[in-house]
Amino acid sequence: MKVYLDTIGCRLNQAEIEKFAVQFRAAGHKLVGTAAEADLVIVNTCAVTAEAGSDSRQRLRQAAKAGNAEIIATGCLSTLEGDSLLRLPGMIGNVPNSEKTFLVDKFLNERDQSTTRVPQDRQSIPGRRERTRAFIKVQDGCDNHCTFCITHIIRGKARSVPISEILDDIHSAMEGGSKEVVLSGVQLGSWGSDFVPPKNLAFLVQTIMNKTSVPRIRLSSVEPWDLNDDFFELWMNPRMCRQLHLPLQSGSNKVLKLMGRKNTCQQYESLVKKVKAICPMIAITTDILVGFPGESDADHQQTLDFIQRIKYAAGHVFVFSPRPGTSAENLPNQIPTGIKKSRSKEIRGLFSNQVEEFHQQFIGDKLKVLWEKSSPDNGNGFLLEGWTDNYIRVFARNRQDLHNEISLVKLIEPKDDRMYVEICGG
Repeated sequence: MKVYLDTIGCRLNQAEIEKFAVQFRAAGHKLVGTAAEADLVIVNTCAVTAEAGSDSRQRLRQAAKAGNAEIIATGCLSTLEGDSLLRLPGMIGNVPNSEKTFLVDKFLNERDQSTTRVPQDRQSIPGRRERTRAFIKVQDGCDNHCTFCITHIIRGKARSVPISEILDDIHSAMEGGSKEVVLSGVQLGSWGSDFVPPKNLAFLVQTIMNKTSVPRIRLSSVEPWDLNDDFFELWMNPRMCRQLHLPLQSGSNKVLKLMGRKNTCQQYESLVKKVKAICPMIAITTDILVGFPGESDADHQQTLDFIQRIKYAAGHVFVFSPRPGTSAENLPNQIPTGIKKSRSKEIRGLFSNQVEEFHQQFIGDKLKVLWEKSSPDNGNGFLLEGWTDNYIRVFARNRQDLHNEISLVKLIEPKDDRMYVEICGG
């Protein structure tokens, strides 16, 4: 059977389809790069915003139009709107998050394909989801109750993956050639808090450093209130990728309180100063939610001013959309669509400038890059694209294909959101 796996949304969704990929391959099935080639399509959906939900439905419709594959939806939109998704063309199943772990086994058993499984190492998923980096699920669920977010409803309470399972996944990824792992979860910083006795994320990362030789370890999003001062010492180890994604959401304490966030702007800024003191060249990235109910022009300006002070390496901007089941859905003082779009555009422009500023300070420096993409360059070798450990997207031309290799490069010149580099060596 030919299987196409697709996902929308967070890095945790990516980690989950990588698990599906290993399970299908272990049962003797082939992964393909497009829905048109497939006998079965699985789409891991997202519902964090109305736009993400719309993208998920569109992806399911596109799969139906592309060929004659049977289609299964899973993930957050499946949990939220499962019955409606089943009415889409080609759909044979809908698997909510609570049953996602057993999706592959259940499907294969129903088709009498529960044959002997041959253990498989992690390999890149063909198609748009191909990644040399391995996304490792270490945690699921969330105990926060941000008023705008539906994730804690559709993902459930925070739950940690046992450390033995995490290490097995990392070893499998390494045996498959991965040189970077991205630790992923909904509330990543809560890892270990549900154990007896409790552990923490710093303990997990240190254990990975001690018990594996994976060259690069990267974290997905971590909430600022889940970190303590000891955590930042992890960046004294060069295997730790110098990037920290700290969601801000708003630079206004008033709006943060309305959102149900557990920190103030002052606490957030103090945290950033601490990590930069230990790792000055770290890339701090963030999320901003614009147009939250009650957000005034003054609140918006405070957010702009705060972003200017922090000097981010990059940022994602989301426009508030009421989600059914959240307390923010019925808050007064909803912001008109035009104002939300205007504020979003302004913050996106500010982040664009900060990306350029962050890149400029490294011109002439030598950094290591993991090459994620490689394509023929008009008969003159290969066009390579990859990322530095501190989240600078780079490209180079080279006669040798260095896909999934780590190279020392010299940063030469910014080109839009990327940097042109010259390869110096391995």
